[in-house]
Amino acid sequence: QLQLVESGGGLAQAGASLRLSCAASGRTISTYNMGWFPQAPGKEREFVAAIRWIGDTIYYADSVKGRFTISRDNAKNTVSLQMNSLKPEDTAVYSCAAKLGTGDWNLDVTYDFWGQGTQVTVSS
Repeated sequence: QLQLVESGGGLAQAGASLRLSCAASGRTISTYNMGWFPQAPGKEREFVAAIRWIGDTIYYADSVKGRFTISRDNAKNTVSLQMNSLKPEDTAVYSCAAKLGTGDWNLDVTYDFWGQGTQVTVSS
């Protein structure tokens, strides 16, 4: 079973940066496609970024293009999300997710494994 644990969340001011990490255990993530999904209070879980297992293809939601960068280190079994120019509307619990299948990168229901999430709060 693949376990995912996120870290790096916290409180930041608008315009600041945070770097989230997702550490995997139980299995290697080298064959898994990975994604990040924030969920704000009272809202549906959203998609912000995904990266293919080999790291050659990356997808971003329009709302974060140019601000967020997803990356992975298969040797360290980790995936990261660099978040720059943060906005108050980025406030959410950010979860990383993994799946073996390809396609439908933005659909949370297609992901098989999930972490508990890390809280990101951006103040104005």
